[in-house]
Amino acid sequence: MQTARQLSSDHALSARAAKRAKAEALGVDEDFVSQMVERFYASVRSDALLAPIFEARVTKWPEHLDQMKRFWRSVLFSSGEFTGNPQLKHMAIPELSEAHFVRWLELFYATLRKLEQDPGGTHLVASRARSIADSLFTGISIRRAGLSGARAGKELPYA
Repeated sequence: MQTARQLSSDHALSARAAKRAKAEALGVDEDFVSQMVERFYASVRSDALLAPIFEARVTKWPEHLDQMKRFWRSVLFSSGEFTGNPQLKHMAIPELSEAHFVRWLELFYATLRKLEQDPGGTHLVASRARSIADSLFTGISIRRAGLSGARAGKELPYA
């Protein structure tokens, strides 16, 4: 007979496998994530608004790209391989504004459209990106302005 802990672990593994299978059925697999991260950050590095922010902070691009691939696999597949605190990293950038998050999403959505294999896969990844941008920007706004910043991300664009 299985213990409650074993049942919980089995359930978590099953849910993780189902999430990954759903994404993969839409064309969102590890290769897609790798291409997405590589292409997206290539566009970021040449963007007039975003490039200066990243260039001032990212000195080892291969390591950063590997970390972002782990992050997105964790987000999309619940792989659990990402460690870090994106909220703290973004809060430490005083010049971040809504315009930066809007531009980030514009570039992200453009990358997804170029890689699209299935509109459902594009929607899946785009909705996760939108939620992440909203969460990061709202967290920054609350830190800066208190509770009045609680809905800061509501105007960020959707794909």
